[in-house]
Amino acid sequence: MPPPLPPLFLPAELGGSQISSLLEALPGIASVLRSPVADALIKAMRGAAGLADFAFEDAEELVRYAVRRGLIGPDEGDRVLGEVQEGLRKKKPVAVKKPPAKKAKKPRR
Repeated sequence: MPPPLPPLFLPAELGGSQISSLLEALPGIASVLRSPVADALIKAMRGAAGLADFAFEDAEELVRYAVRRGLIGPDEGDRVLGEVQEGLRKKKPVAVKKPPAKKAKKPRR
């Protein structure tokens, strides 16, 4: 008779402390685990400050999140996305602000 089969492996959800431990143990993994909503929010803030270009996809991600969470209704989400798309179509291109260049220090002799 063959040996019994091992039980099926079912992935478990990670708790907050487990995620924190994982992030500390594996540098760089935070960028892999970060949610698309967090990325869209950061990009939207940079775009609003003129530090980066604003992309419609970021607005779309944030609206989808708000609809999923029941923060706004689907009709309002569609209306907002239409307004954003119209605004981006009419918007004049604006140069993205770049941080001032640091002056190179002269080597001492």
